[in-house]
Amino acid sequence: MSSARVIIDTNVLISRLLIPRSIAAQAVSRALQSAQLLASEATLTELADVLSRSKFDPYVSLEDRQEFFRRFAQVAEIVPILTPVRACRDPKDDKFLELAVDGRATLMISGDGDLRALSPFRGMPIVTPAESLTMSLEGQP
Repeated sequence: MSSARVIIDTNVLISRLLIPRSIAAQAVSRALQSAQLLASEATLTELADVLSRSKFDPYVSLEDRQEFFRRFAQVAEIVPILTPVRACRDPKDDKFLELAVDGRATLMISGDGDLRALSPFRGMPIVTPAESLTMSLEGQP
């Protein structure tokens, strides 16, 4: 496996679950095969909270959403957060920036404009799922 250390934002993970053949799904699959995925307690909590929403019931069963969460939590390296970061215009997204710093991330894949507006964040590219498919997971084109 490469030395790539990749953060996948919650919105990309949800897109992957809901639309298994989407660009987001391709980006997640590629990252799984080629990089170490990173998560923190805060990013896992957000993912669990979003996956528990009843609005997804018509599309994916709660049991399948819980299994998706379990699998993601098993493959991701859980990074302890020691460095507070206050940089995003949406403070709820700072948890991903903290993960980037403490997890020594080389790339973040996100559909969130508030996060992408900060790219590169401390040298780490923040790209859309489509952009991630056209670049090295080390963050180099």
